[in-house]
Amino acid sequence: MMAASTSNVPNDAFLTDARNRMVDSQIRPNKVSDPRILDAMRHLPRERFLPAALLSLAYADQNVPLGGGRVMLQPMALARLVHAAAPSNGDKALVVGAGAGYSAALLASLGCEVTALEPSGTLLDNAKQVLADLAPSVTLISGALPPGWAAGGPYDVILIDGAVTEVPATVANQLKRETGRLVTILMPNGTGRGTGGGFSGNSHCGVAVQAESTPAGISVRALFDFTCPVLPAFVPAPLFAF
Repeated sequence: MMAASTSNVPNDAFLTDARNRMVDSQIRPNKVSDPRILDAMRHLPRERFLPAALLSLAYADQNVPLGGGRVMLQPMALARLVHAAAPSNGDKALVVGAGAGYSAALLASLGCEVTALEPSGTLLDNAKQVLADLAPSVTLISGALPPGWAAGGPYDVILIDGAVTEVPATVANQLKRETGRLVTILMPNGTGRGTGGGFSGNSHCGVAVQAESTPAGISVRALFDFTCPVLPAFVPAPLFAF
């Protein structure tokens, strides 16, 4: 299990201070003004979603490696993605690549009806344990990521929790027509091994995007520059040249 033993968790006062400092130094200065998101991130115990060996990174200003090419997104990036998605109370939300469950719990704390899709057995086991305690309303699904989860749609909000090389039509088509919002990170060259940061114009950098389903098709707009690993399920097969 990835879940941290409570014996290894610092005291409540220390963790409360760490959450407040995360919000005040990382989230608020980066164009996240929705008080619901700020309040949720002040109270949701991010450390509960990490193994004991990574507790020191729970509130760090970086992506946190979870193994197998997966990360827990940098707090600033996740907050800005959720802010752009503008979730409302009662919205149906899908998290593609739920990881250890933090982003699903965050959307649930904002009043969303959340379905969380995750293929990794290790991450899924941890998410089951923590979400049962912190966000029991989340429906956790074990399954492949590229098909999405049409059975629970259409969705008001879809968060792909990691990077993709292009917005997958199979997932975007599960949005509610004209009103649904999908947010993710685009890494068109399939790179992104860094821990986050600004765009420098090279192939190792990406951009956060919001996509919407319109009568003319999927419309995508850039939000901010950011780098993170492409979710393994969305890494293109290698092309062979002869």
